[in-house]
Amino acid sequence: MCGIVGGYWKGAEQGVEGRLDAALRRMHHRGPDDKGFELNNASNGIVALGHTRLSIIDLSSAGHQPMYSGDGRYAIVFNGEIYNYRELREELRTTGVQFHSDSDTEVLLQAWIAWGERCLARLQGMFAFVIHDRHAETLTCVRDAFGIKPFFYTWSPGRFAFASELPALLALLPNKPKVDWQRSYDYLVNADYDSQARTFIEGTYHLPPAHKMVLDLKSGMLAEPAPWWRPSPVQASSLTFAQATEAVREQFLDNVRLHLRSDVPLGAALSGGIDSSAVVCAMRHVDPESPIHTFSFIADGSPLSEEHWVDQINAHVGATPHKFVATGDELVRDLDDMIRVQGEPFGSTSIYAQYRVFQKAKESGITVTLDGQGADELLAGYSGYPGLRLLSLLESGQVGEAMAFARRWSQWPGRRQRHAWMHLMQLVMPECLYDMAKGAMGNSNSPAWLKADMLRESGVNLREARHGMRQDGRGRRVIERLLSSLRHRGLPELLRHADRNSMRFSVESRVPFLTLPMAELLLGLPEHYLISPAGETKSVFRAAMRGIVPDHVLDRKDKIGFATPEKEWLMNVSPMIREWLRSSEEIPFLQHARLLESFDEIMAGRRPFSWQVWRWVNYCRWYQMVN
Repeated sequence: MCGIVGGYWKGAEQGVEGRLDAALRRMHHRGPDDKGFELNNASNGIVALGHTRLSIIDLSSAGHQPMYSGDGRYAIVFNGEIYNYRELREELRTTGVQFHSDSDTEVLLQAWIAWGERCLARLQGMFAFVIHDRHAETLTCVRDAFGIKPFFYTWSPGRFAFASELPALLALLPNKPKVDWQRSYDYLVNADYDSQARTFIEGTYHLPPAHKMVLDLKSGMLAEPAPWWRPSPVQASSLTFAQATEAVREQFLDNVRLHLRSDVPLGAALSGGIDSSAVVCAMRHVDPESPIHTFSFIADGSPLSEEHWVDQINAHVGATPHKFVATGDELVRDLDDMIRVQGEPFGSTSIYAQYRVFQKAKESGITVTLDGQGADELLAGYSGYPGLRLLSLLESGQVGEAMAFARRWSQWPGRRQRHAWMHLMQLVMPECLYDMAKGAMGNSNSPAWLKADMLRESGVNLREARHGMRQDGRGRRVIERLLSSLRHRGLPELLRHADRNSMRFSVESRVPFLTLPMAELLLGLPEHYLISPAGETKSVFRAAMRGIVPDHVLDRKDKIGFATPEKEWLMNVSPMIREWLRSSEEIPFLQHARLLESFDEIMAGRRPFSWQVWRWVNYCRWYQMVN
């Protein structure tokens, strides 16, 4: 687990070496064990490759990067882990490839040389890497299927730069950054972020998950990012439910087994929910002897507390627990550091609970943790996507089954039958009615605290981006949405939080649910294997974990996760928050007085509390940092 930086500058670009060193310093937390960068001449310009290393596999200097092929043609900088590197190395050895280290970086480099792009689908791991081919004079940039590892870039004719984190990328640029108003609006009004290639800074982008792009050093032109994995919502499996249960069980245990490969101490983040509990119990199942350390946030004295479930899992596997509580005052203390680490605004204070989990892991001497992230997006978790499931049934002509599903789904805690049908209506209503319905619920596209006319004149679209529907998704609308959430709004933001929070404390966060074999297995199943006719979410996975995870955990009907008592925290520190919000006066498109007025009304209880407060605070603090 590391950080990578670099790029290409045509002509006699001044100060590249200094800017590269500054970018690496900004990412020291990603790789405190080693650092390296090199500048090479190429096509009337300079190619730079830099790397900071957190040593996890092969702790020797043989894993230093940039790493070169034996003939000097290829150079690589790589951030991530390839968990099946041993199997790939043995296969490559049979073809005559010789290895000089035990690192997964060398395996990745040799796999690319031997198989090219075809190697990507064979990698089980998380990765973002750049390969410089000196003969072909290209830089090839690749990101893993789910975007677990970050990749930021910017390009203009004759100048290309990339980095693992946005602050590091900005250090490579000669000019002061400009804030992207469209992404700012999307975040502040619709809580939409990390859902597309554009970032909060103009002219800087994410390489999308499961994409690659090639820079031609001779012409200086950058090709459009192209997908190397193209999942489809079409059902691909004919397995019975019993067969699927066995296949899911086998694949998940194999994933966990591979994710336990490490030359440093490891543990697990444990919220007490089904996903993290399954990870911890599977760790014990595949390795009955090794010590397990778990790290849990406890919402002490709150109905959100999952301490009861955490304690049961720790007792079940014989883990060493590390639990902590947090307060609003501590959030205030750490807020600027957390915002600086995240690099861009983010969604809620639950990210602070995660931040503290990784801090606790670092303090306890743990360098690698396993996490349940991605399970909801592969197994139709959360509330079970009721509107989409109803649409699938209706498109398949199963009207009676749809009526029965809505009734049974509503019998679970926190659900109402009318909510299922409201979700469906939200999906199918035209744009104009959707906007009217939002406004009637107090979610205007042009809230009073926004200078809407200024944004419109600047070309900002003051509407919420809605999911489109594919023709090949008919009758498979849940799967279609899951595929979208893997790449757009949903999983990308969760993976960003985890990557930046873990790397802040030089901890590698692994996500064993997110492998290509697991995704292709689950997304190819019938929808009712994921969401049962009785409204049970993650149905096939719950069945697969019987005998590994305690039944009373698998039978849980609620979902909390690392939820925080956000309202209580923010109310308790409201004077400090109000002082911070005074800086909104510096943001051109905000109505400073109206924003403070709205905040005061929420704090006084005259308006409902919402996550809007957090977004105001988060954005204002971030804006000050980049200006």
